[in-house]
Amino acid sequence: MIKKNLLTPGPTPVPSEVLLSMAKPTIHHRTPEFQKIFKEMNENLKYVFQTKNDVFTFASSGTGAMEAAVVNLLSPGDTAICVQAGKFGERWTELCQAYGIKTVVIDVEWGDAVDPVQIEKALKENKNVKVVFTTHCETSTGALTDIKAIAGITKDKNVVLVTDAISSLGGIDLQMDSWGIDVIVAGSQKGLMIPPGLAFCSISPKAWKLVEAAKCPRYYFDLRLAKKALEKTDTAFTSAVTLCIGLNAALKMIKEETLEKIFQRHNCLARAVREAMKALGLKLYAKKPADVVTSVYVPDGVDGEALVKTMRDVYGVSIAGGQDELKGKIFRFAQLGYMNEFDIITGLSALELVLAKMGYKFETGKGVGAAEKEFLK
Repeated sequence: MIKKNLLTPGPTPVPSEVLLSMAKPTIHHRTPEFQKIFKEMNENLKYVFQTKNDVFTFASSGTGAMEAAVVNLLSPGDTAICVQAGKFGERWTELCQAYGIKTVVIDVEWGDAVDPVQIEKALKENKNVKVVFTTHCETSTGALTDIKAIAGITKDKNVVLVTDAISSLGGIDLQMDSWGIDVIVAGSQKGLMIPPGLAFCSISPKAWKLVEAAKCPRYYFDLRLAKKALEKTDTAFTSAVTLCIGLNAALKMIKEETLEKIFQRHNCLARAVREAMKALGLKLYAKKPADVVTSVYVPDGVDGEALVKTMRDVYGVSIAGGQDELKGKIFRFAQLGYMNEFDIITGLSALELVLAKMGYKFETGKGVGAAEKEFLK
């Protein structure tokens, strides 16, 4: 028997309370019964986004919310800055180019994060930029971007700041209103602790001016339709009823724990994983690591793809491998969402067993021990 443990940076484990809430008979979405749940869900989402602005919900993956941001803020021929520091930063550029948006690309070495000064320089050199697209946690590398500092540059300028918080929301502090972030997009299957299928987009009043003027083709992701529906406690198209019910249950758990304690928990788990990797003689990949996922170089002589596959298929512990140019070169060990110390210990134990079987030399138990020492602090 193989008991499965999910330690990937999405999807993440779903609490049993959430699973049970979704196991109930499906209800119709155009009813007072669902509207009551949907209203509570929307208010709870504002708590997690740390905003008073509307949060729009779509039945899609997080990429749907990214596309919604592009098509609702810009017109063909407009100019946007896209920060590329990994696979998902590149997605902003690809989306913009798909809709005829001119892109000023800031390329950052994978594993690193953009220096806010680079964005300030790009804005000075390109006066016609309307939107700056960023990624809070670059899931492909595990690197964290200083969005607060970037918002300090953009909030008093005639430019809108958008950040992809798909893997960071609910795991790392991100204060939409107080920092001055104009648009945040997110997904359901990471820090929000439910299965894939919902995407979110929150828009500031400053950004909404662009929504009214944008000329990109849009239909399903039209925020104007979404806003009209939300004013009636509804969605413009069929709601993902079961996922919304599950999300509301998960959001209640988040509010009960409090964001402050959740951020502390993620930081504690991240520190333990980093110390464990160092104790095993492994090198961390991200220069500015995020607290939700730790990226690690695969040691010499070890097959990185086989490492991930063996952990999953033999020991039931799923971690993530590298993507694109990092395939086989790094592995990504998540500490995101519904996880605690014992999930981390289980994952590290499996990692040690597989590394040992693959010929990597180290003192058995040293990684687990380092993590436990960190937890005892």
